[in-house]
Amino acid sequence: MNVVVDVRDEFEGWSAAWADMGAGLPDLDAFTARAIATALETSKVKLMDGVEVSVLYCGDGFMQELNKQWRGKDQPTNVLSFPAASGKALQRTPTLGDIIVSCDTVVREAKAEKKTFADHLAHMLVHGSLHLVGFDHEIDDEAEDMEAHERQALAKLGIADPYAES
Repeated sequence: MNVVVDVRDEFEGWSAAWADMGAGLPDLDAFTARAIATALETSKVKLMDGVEVSVLYCGDGFMQELNKQWRGKDQPTNVLSFPAASGKALQRTPTLGDIIVSCDTVVREAKAEKKTFADHLAHMLVHGSLHLVGFDHEIDDEAEDMEAHERQALAKLGIADPYAES
């Protein structure tokens, strides 16, 4: 799938975040685009070729402001998605919407869950992408469907099932 991803990076802790990989910083644009494209492919939602997604990497402070403003929750969260269209309009829209990721939260969660930052970040990008095309997890049936798509996308990316029992 041909997806155009516009990455804006306002997170200053990349070196520490990627240190658990024992390697230098990856190509953030390519990493982001691959995770998003894989999620959209596995979603089976029909989209325009070259559809655009914007991604902002930020810290907890900015994310907390967004989460309070848009969800009424005065705390940071790992990922927020802002879809530009829904339903059948998804097939005609050149822009899917925005994904905002708090890397501070993703770092904390990855450490707590004993995952690599890269794997957890890819999961958040997949999760956010699926929200852009209409998937949700507010009720059990929807959550199971969304998680199945996440598992499929993450497997294609070579990432272990994040929902598997330890």
